[in-house]
Amino acid sequence: MPTSTITINPVTRIEGHAKITIQLDEKGIAQDARFHVNEFRGFEKFCEGRVLWEMGGITSRICGICPTSHLVTSAKAGDAILSVTIPETAQALRRIITLAQWLQSHALSFFHLSSPDFLLGFDSDPAKRNIFGLIASDKEFAKRGIRLRKFGQEIIEVLGSRRIHTPWAVAGGVREPLEPAKRDYLLNWIPEAKETARLALDTLKKIHVKFEKDIPNYGNFRSLYVGLVAPDGALEYYDGTLRVMDGDGNIIADKVNPSDFHEYFGEATEEWSYLKFPYYKPLGYAKGMYRVGPLARVNICDYIDTPLAEAERKQFKALAGGASVVNNSFYYHYARLIEILFSVEKIEQLLQDPVTMGQNIRAKAMINQLHGIGASEAPRGTLFHDYTVTEDALLSRVDLVIATAQNNLAMNRTVRQLALQYLDGAKVTEGLLNRIEAGIRCFDPCLSCSTHAIGMMPLHVQVVGPENNVLCDVRR
Repeated sequence: MPTSTITINPVTRIEGHAKITIQLDEKGIAQDARFHVNEFRGFEKFCEGRVLWEMGGITSRICGICPTSHLVTSAKAGDAILSVTIPETAQALRRIITLAQWLQSHALSFFHLSSPDFLLGFDSDPAKRNIFGLIASDKEFAKRGIRLRKFGQEIIEVLGSRRIHTPWAVAGGVREPLEPAKRDYLLNWIPEAKETARLALDTLKKIHVKFEKDIPNYGNFRSLYVGLVAPDGALEYYDGTLRVMDGDGNIIADKVNPSDFHEYFGEATEEWSYLKFPYYKPLGYAKGMYRVGPLARVNICDYIDTPLAEAERKQFKALAGGASVVNNSFYYHYARLIEILFSVEKIEQLLQDPVTMGQNIRAKAMINQLHGIGASEAPRGTLFHDYTVTEDALLSRVDLVIATAQNNLAMNRTVRQLALQYLDGAKVTEGLLNRIEAGIRCFDPCLSCSTHAIGMMPLHVQVVGPENNVLCDVRR
């Protein structure tokens, strides 16, 4: 059957470079859609032959937005190779910097990248539908978001000496303790950060009402959910074990040691994308599609151990309408804001804990194992660093399983669902294109994490009919 194709290239207001293609039939009806990641990084290969001690500094360069997540996860893989339990103070400090990464990344996602759609409108002028347009429309709201992100970055800088690519976490612990004056400086930020988190949540609840007819179209389907939980089932972000839950709320695997990840999850590839396609092995590819990140974490945990975030989690669960799982990808935004509130509360608790101010911050050891896996919850989901080394600490194999890759099947499913709902093959509008891009932004994908578009990058979309005639031409 003759077909035509719509291409959205590049996808804007995401972290990295990608495009979307939508396949139409001869009637102009969407038949399929794909999310292509069209950049190649190659970190896994060029890390081979490097020394274990360098991996934190190298792998933090993977990502300009969440370098701390790679730094901490790399250090945890190093801990496993050294066969050490790091000091309590080092773990507390690693926990704080992990939450700071959540805070600054989630604030960027909601305030800078996604809220322009909600507050300025999906159909608004794309030249203004960005953080600068938001500043012009609501300066105080935009300023709040900028300062909330700054708070997260300040924590990272205070602990690690710089905001991006800090070399602070190392195999065995961390490099430097936290000074009392710096602890007090960070605590002074807490009241403002809490207030901004609550403002964002109140704003989002109004958005839910405003877009109640659109929300059901945003990746609303059952899938598996995967993430770390604490031993008692609480929301976890640094340690714990893996839990796998299905779209009906049934726990199908629990208390899985992250070091056994490869026994449960495989990685497929497709010729049309550089991004891998992880899947749950017992169900096979691609039936084993699963989601990670805020939506998964808030779905799978039994509770959140800070009071304000737990109260929000209970309201979040009410969105499931009697079911135990929220399956709509639009609510990634809600879960993300719950995690912001949790991060602020938990950072306050950890900064006030005397253990955090200890001086014993590093276990000393040499190579004791030739293989180690580190896992933690990055802002976008569970992150794995899998290292194999020689006795001289040289890397012979590196496997990095990135959160965005684990959402890859679900992102493609979301794009397909939106195309089927909104696409009129004879007419392409800015609103249509932006709604499809917004479906991807629900997941806050981090592709290269080194470049950003603010909504003004050039875009050329043509709808070509079965006879190769141009039905519609849109440029921006």
